[in-house]
Amino acid sequence: MSTSLHGPPGSGAPPTCEVPHFAPLRVGGARYQLRRLVRCRRRAVAAGLAVTAAALVAAGPRDAAPAQDGQRARGHPMAEAVPERRRVVETVAAPVRIADGATVRLLRPGNRVDVIAAEESSTNGGGARVVARGARVTRVPAASATESGALVVLTVPRATAARLAGAGATSRLAVTLCRP
Repeated sequence: MSTSLHGPPGSGAPPTCEVPHFAPLRVGGARYQLRRLVRCRRRAVAAGLAVTAAALVAAGPRDAAPAQDGQRARGHPMAEAVPERRRVVETVAAPVRIADGATVRLLRPGNRVDVIAAEESSTNGGGARVVARGARVTRVPAASATESGALVVLTVPRATAARLAGAGATSRLAVTLCRP
């Protein structure tokens, strides 16, 4: 056997040496990719245009003009028409005295009626005019034996309620049932 195997531990290891100096490593190639993209201008312009087109399609059309003949622009979903806002009409409950009490007994809440004013003067030749169209019956109070005619409560717009009150003071009022 040789003495190198039986010598002190570590005697067979090579002598230590210094590590040479070198520049640090830079990880990541973002700078390199950016330089390459700038060098390839065509690719950069194409990528920019693609991103812009995708953003415009996602945003949808800006004008509210509907497409003609039911066709839609390519890439844009057809939007449903926005309904116009209706003017809210304030309705009121208007008590109206109808000349014929038997007609009022035929009415039920929820019925629609037209109210007709017949002039009481004989000089007019018995002319009649429609004061309210499609008024909804709200209530039919119980008629008393001492009253002439019968009372009915109608839901009508405020302006129609004023016409009904005026016509009730100067004319005899009658109702006709509207079709449901």
